[in-house]
Amino acid sequence: MSVTAEKKQEIIQDNARVPGDTGSPEVQVAILTERINNLTGHFKGHHKDNHSRRGLLMMVNKRRSLLDYLKKIDVERYNALISKLGLRK
Repeated sequence: MSVTAEKKQEIIQDNARVPGDTGSPEVQVAILTERINNLTGHFKGHHKDNHSRRGLLMMVNKRRSLLDYLKKIDVERYNALISKLGLRK
């Protein structure tokens, strides 16, 4: 369910603005998106897992907040990120 360390480093390298960048909204949204996708697949076989569903909803809300912040400060970065990750507006 969680993201492996190797996969997380790969996501960070793909989305970092500068080398060593782990805190930018782009990196945080990309990591949350990977975790959300993993949990979504988990629910295909475990539809009664309501404790994990709560965590999923919190992650979705956190990602939405980060995307709203990014859209507010820089629309071009926001548009590039949602197109790169395949998110809808």
